[in-house]
Amino acid sequence: MTPKADGACRTGITDLAKLELLSVSKRFGRLTAVNDVSLVIEDNELFCLFGPPACGKSTILRLFLGLEAPDAGKILIGGRDVTELPPADRDLAMVFQNLALFPHMSARENLAFPLVARRADPKYITTRVAQVAETLHITHLLDKVPAHLSGGERQRVAIGRALVREPKAYLMDEPISALDARLREEMRVELNRLQRQFNHTFVHVTHDQEEAMAVADRLCVMKDGQIEQLGTPQELYNTPNNRYVARQLGSPPINFISGSFDAASGLFEASAMPLAAVAVKAAGHGTAWLGVRPEDLSIDAKAGGAGSVPAEIYEVEPLGAITIVDVKVGEQILKAQLPGQPTFSEGEPVYLCFDLAKCHLFDSGSGRRLATGLTAVARN
Repeated sequence: MTPKADGACRTGITDLAKLELLSVSKRFGRLTAVNDVSLVIEDNELFCLFGPPACGKSTILRLFLGLEAPDAGKILIGGRDVTELPPADRDLAMVFQNLALFPHMSARENLAFPLVARRADPKYITTRVAQVAETLHITHLLDKVPAHLSGGERQRVAIGRALVREPKAYLMDEPISALDARLREEMRVELNRLQRQFNHTFVHVTHDQEEAMAVADRLCVMKDGQIEQLGTPQELYNTPNNRYVARQLGSPPINFISGSFDAASGLFEASAMPLAAVAVKAAGHGTAWLGVRPEDLSIDAKAGGAGSVPAEIYEVEPLGAITIVDVKVGEQILKAQLPGQPTFSEGEPVYLCFDLAKCHLFDSGSGRRLATGLTAVARN
């Protein structure tokens, strides 16, 4: 990798790009945007902060950058306390949601601007801009101004402007949310490729669960300024800590079925359908929710034992490789995701079959997960 030429190392921060928050809080008047958050983002990791708007994820980026000062706690980069350092001395690059390209500058000039502002050597600037343009496949666009570029092309220029600097880490706030669906898919692949190629720390903020699942090495799900769960996308999807995390990940979203749970026997009984199951090693009692993902439901023409319930087809949504089927059980509508293009008619009587080994049981009060994996039993 080409040595840095912008003087960013004068801060004395080590070359490691490990980012840390230690019991950090940030308030805006009466609103607590970040509430006592401790977080470690490892060097060379593609880390994703995920959650709905106003959950605190963008505020965390601004705290790392130094654009906001914490009301409590410490911020570390490469093991050094940078809580009091100004943004210019933190050696972090930012890609904003609105791209913020200079409209009067060509793509080449936009790419070069961070190095020009740091009075880097002109030869290095020319070489570095050419390298980044080639990596992002935008060499043919360098002489165009932003108004003559498509949304995806402008996005690549904005990302390239961050990449030319070779900072400690790249922070990206909803970098592809404004693109259409097809371009978002392309850019998700591109971000993964860039992170592997540059081998730098990427911190990616998004409210799109598909984007979060696709790009992240590790994923942090946030709510109301606090971390709900942190781990790999597979860990969070397969073993969510609570109903909130389970509901945030998955499309179509997870189905929830209310019922009662007895810790002594481990028996869960659904309230509005003839379904009973035993959860092993679960503590709790009273009302509970059974969570079943659409892909863990199947449809059959005849009863399949204690794990199936009578139902009827409510709506069918063919999507090519998969089909989403809304199934009515009593007064509740559940979504099943089936492979291929099965044919059903509205009102057709069927049996809905549960893969209970993959289902989750949640406490209705706290929302915490009580168990994953249940066994069907005959309902009395």
